[in-house]
Amino acid sequence: MGEAFKLQEFLEKNSQKFEEKLLDEAVNVRDKIDEILSIGNIDLVNNAHRVVAYIINGQEKELELFAKQEGIAWATHSIDLSFKLEWVQAIRRTLWNFIKQYNDLTGEQVILNFFRLEKEINNQVDSFLNAFFISYSTYKDSLIKAQRKLVENLSVPIIPINASVCILPVIGSVDTFRTSILEEKVLTEIGASHIQTLIMDLSGIADMEPQVIHHLTKIIDGASLMGCHTVITGLRAEVVRKMIHTGLSFDPDTKTLGTLQQALKEYLIS
Repeated sequence: MGEAFKLQEFLEKNSQKFEEKLLDEAVNVRDKIDEILSIGNIDLVNNAHRVVAYIINGQEKELELFAKQEGIAWATHSIDLSFKLEWVQAIRRTLWNFIKQYNDLTGEQVILNFFRLEKEINNQVDSFLNAFFISYSTYKDSLIKAQRKLVENLSVPIIPINASVCILPVIGSVDTFRTSILEEKVLTEIGASHIQTLIMDLSGIADMEPQVIHHLTKIIDGASLMGCHTVITGLRAEVVRKMIHTGLSFDPDTKTLGTLQQALKEYLIS
C-alpha cells in the first residue's frame, strides 16, 4: 500500500484512541485482558498493535509466524478460543474505523482502489486467523497425544522384581481400549526385557465385561507364545462368577493365586 507509512504514523500517534476503540469493540474480551496476561503472559493490546503493523506494512510472513506463535501460546494455556475470535474481529473493525478517520482527516484519496485495499487487509486478517487456528489445533492435538501417552504408561505399570519376574498391577476400570493398551505394552515389554514370569494382579478390578475377559485371555496366550508364564492374582468373586457363566477360562498353564503376596513369596524365593 502506497500510503502504508503515513497510515502507520497516524495509528502510532493515535494509539491510545485506537486501544480505547478496540476495547469498546471487544465487549467480552476487555474484562479478560488481565486474566489472559496472568495465565499465559499474553498481552492482547500490544499484540493487537503488532498485528495491525504487520497488516498495514504487508508483512505476510511475519504475520503468519506471529499467528502460529499465538496459536501455540493459547493452546498451551487452554484459553477460550471465542475470546481470540472476538478480539481479532474487533481489531479488523477498529482498523477500518481508523483508516476512514485518516482518509477524512487528510482529505487524500487514500483508498485509490477501495476493493483492492479491502481485499488486502481482510485477506491478511483472515490469513492470521487461519494460521492461528491451524497452529492451535495442531499443538493442542500434540498435547493431548502426549498426555494420553502418559496416562497409558501410567495405566500399565510393569514393575520388574528381578531379572526375569515382573508385576503388572491392573487397577481401576478396564475396557476394550485399555486392554488394547495392555496387549501392546505387555507383549512389547516381554520382548524387550525377556520377562519369563508376569504376575498380573487383578485385585484392583471389581468387575470386567466378558469381551474384556476374553481379550485378557488372549493377551495371556500371546505372552505364553513368547515364552512368558503368566500368574494371575487377586481375582474377585464377581469376575470369577462372570467367567463361569460365560464359559470363559484361562489357559490351563496359567497359574492363579489368591493374593499378590502369595505370588511374591513363591517367585521371589525361587
